[in-house]
Formats: sequence, structure tokens, C-alpha cells
Amino acid sequence: MKVGIIQSNYIPWRGYFDFISDVELFIFHDNIQYTKQDWRNRNKIKSVKGLEWLTVPVNYKKTGQLIEHTLIGYERIGRKGTWQDEHIKKFEVAYRQAPYVDHALQILREAFDARDETISALNVRLIKLICSYLDIPTKMAMSRDFQATGTKTERLIQLLTEANATCYLSGPAAKAYLDKDLFDQHGISLEYKSYDYPSYPQLHGEFEGGVTVLDLIANCGSEARAYITSRTANVVA
Repeated sequence: MKVGIIQSNYIPWRGYFDFISDVELFIFHDNIQYTKQDWRNRNKIKSVKGLEWLTVPVNYKKTGQLIEHTLIGYERIGRKGTWQDEHIKKFEVAYRQAPYVDHALQILREAFDARDETISALNVRLIKLICSYLDIPTKMAMSRDFQATGTKTERLIQLLTEANATCYLSGPAAKAYLDKDLFDQHGISLEYKSYDYPSYPQLHGEFEGGVTVLDLIANCGSEARAYITSRTANVVA
């Protein structure tokens, strides 16, 4: 079984969904430390002004706070209303000329209506809604559902062993620190994801591929699935 393990992100880019579609089991690794100014609670959209952040306010109180315990700051009301109102409005303005903007907005509104307590719960809900839209049937689980302990590679190996993994799909940046010998010792092959995608019809000037996947959905609708498969094969370690 090929397994992938990544922290949940807020409305991630298309490569995140290609990664999910490339494995048989995807594990949200959210019982680890929350990182500030990261992709956990924010992502980019493309507007006439350029790239803009959509950021979910969270209540970060201490170092070591887990992603799955990080509460959303619903109490924070700005001049333009709630953060949900602001995200919807920004998206509507940025993509009002996109042919399938309503498809993307429906995903956002459905997730926001649930008023999930934590950023982890909101991220997972959005990712599952987007996977459903993109027809990605990969089975998903939370890392808290497993008994893995320890740090870094040891914890990773424990997670994979408990999940009955025979292959681990990793992001390419992990080449610098993953110990292939340790994977070999546990009978788990190692593969690094390739992120190589074609451009697609997009608003507001020069193409930008690193934005939220909702940009792709707003511009391409049901054809979005055709643009999330890497043109280059994964690297087998």
C-alpha cells in the first residue's frame, strides 16, 4: 500500500491534491506542532492587484501547541465583518470574471457553515470537499488514529508500519534528511513526488501556479482534474 503523510493546509495548491490522488491512504499529520506563518491557516489567491493572502485567524498561545488543538479565532471581527465574510468577498471580487467562480464559492461556503472549532478540522473538511469535486477517492485518516510516538523519522516509520505501508510517498524536500536505509530495514520503499504541471486558463496576467486550487476550480470547473497530474514521474529512491 502506498501511503502519504502531510500536515493539513488551508485550501492548498493543486500539487497537494495530486499528492493525495497518487496514494492509496493519505494521513493528515496534525498531532504535531503548529507552525506560525505557514500554510496551516493561509493560502494565496490571484487578483487584479496581484497575489493576495487569505488568512484564517487562530488562537496560538504557546510553543508546542498542536495543529489539531489550534482554535479558530471566530471572535475576531474586522471592519468588513467576520474573516469568513472577508474571504468570500475577496474571492468574489478576484474571480468574478471566472466562469466557474460559483463552484469554488460553494465549497468555501459549505465548509464555513460548519463552523469547525479548530484549523485542522476546517482544513480537513475543505480538502475532503475539494477531493470530492475533483473525483479523488483516496482513503484518508488522521495521525491521531495511530499509536506512533517519537520524533521525525522514527515516528514516521511507526506510522507507516501501523498503516501497513509498503511504499511511502514523500515531498521532494525531504530527500535531505530521510534515511533510506531505515526504510529498507522496515520493508518500505521510498518515492519522491514530482510537481510538474501545465498552465491553465487563468485571470489577471502572467500565469501563477502556486495559488490555491480554488483558482483552478474557478477558472476550469469540472476540467480542473485534467490539470492536477504531474507530467513528470515520481523519483524512486
